[in-house]
Amino acid sequence: MTIKKELPIVRVTWIDAEEVGEIGWNCLKEQKRKAKEPCPTIVSVGHVLFHGDKHISLVSTVGPDISGALEKIPSEFIVSIEELIPNAKV
Repeated sequence: MTIKKELPIVRVTWIDAEEVGEIGWNCLKEQKRKAKEPCPTIVSVGHVLFHGDKHISLVSTVGPDISGALEKIPSEFIVSIEELIPNAKV
């Protein structure tokens, strides 16, 4: 019998780093235009496996003894964390 665990489900809004351009030479005028654009805002939803001073770790899918891929988001990138289901049982 698998023991139920509580893993909160959250929505994390964060700003992602971005690299623009192709391998090789790029048009400097186009790169200057792109340089002024804001970095993309990303929204991730998942079960919290870890939340510390430096980062939060989420998985979107959880089974009795398995999970989907781990997503680690640095704290400096995070805009907000919204708790959707505080005590989600898995």
